[in-house]
Formats: sequence, structure tokens, C-alpha cells
Amino acid sequence: MMKCVLVLFFAFLSCPFSAAASALVGSVAPDFSLQDMQGRQVQLSALRGKVVIVNFWATWCPPCRAEMPSMEALHLAFKEDDLVLLAINVEEDAHELVENFLKKNPYNFPILLDAETEVQQGYGVFQFPESFIIDRNGVVVKKIIGAVNWMDGDLYRLLRFMVKG
Repeated sequence: MMKCVLVLFFAFLSCPFSAAASALVGSVAPDFSLQDMQGRQVQLSALRGKVVIVNFWATWCPPCRAEMPSMEALHLAFKEDDLVLLAINVEEDAHELVENFLKKNPYNFPILLDAETEVQQGYGVFQFPESFIIDRNGVVVKKIIGAVNWMDGDLYRLLRFMVKG
């Protein structure tokens, strides 16, 4: 039984999804251009010189919704600084679903729409939420799987250091 579990574990580690996503850390983040909720194009490479958090989420995802209040607090705490939070929704009817979601949950951080899931696939994302912290040079320095409190502990200290030095 234990041998079977180990084989499955190592098979999972070698699957293309985990390999693609883990390969991003230490590399330049894949560039993308997506529309925000107001119809404006946002291109990642245009944000060079800023610290960027790219967060993949869906309205149907309870952990995604759970971390959003701390994402909003982080956005407000650093909105005058060089930190940009990009929440990328990956649902097929993204605009309508996000619009309805925001009526009940009015967040101010930028929400981008990846209805075709091209950016999601390019980042190797298959779990939600999944986030990538990108430094001022466009390099992915950290990948986070699952919901986190963005205002807590080591993660907040890392972001504050990256933004303010």
C-alpha cells in the first residue's frame, strides 16, 4: 500500500502542471495582456519596476473569496507605492459573473478577465487560488497555492521589503 502511495506521489510531482508552475520561480514571468472590468488592456510587462502579485481565482471558489478581504487590505495599504495586485478571473462568463460578484463584494483592486484561460494555462495553474509574486525586474520570486492572509506575518514582511526596501 505504501509503495503505491509513493508511486502516485512521485507521478504527481512529475506531471506537466506542477513542472510548468514550479519552473516559473526564478524565471521572468510570462507576459500577458488582458482586459480589466472596465475594458482597459493591462499588460504585465508594462508594470516592470513595480512589485506585482498575479492571483488566479474564480467566483465559485470559497478559498478565493475567503482571501479577498486581505487582498483588498493589501491593495489599500500599498496603493500609493509600487505594488500592483492583479486578480485574474478564469471563468467562461467572467465579466457577468465578476460583475455580479462585485455588487455583493465591492473590491477595488484590479480584476482581469481570462475567459479563454490562456494566461492560466501559460502559468500552469490548476488549483485555486494560486498566486505569483513578481519582483520589479519581472522575475517570479514566490508561488503560493491556496488562500492566504496577505496582511499576515512573513508574507506581508516580504512584500513590504520588496516594495519599500
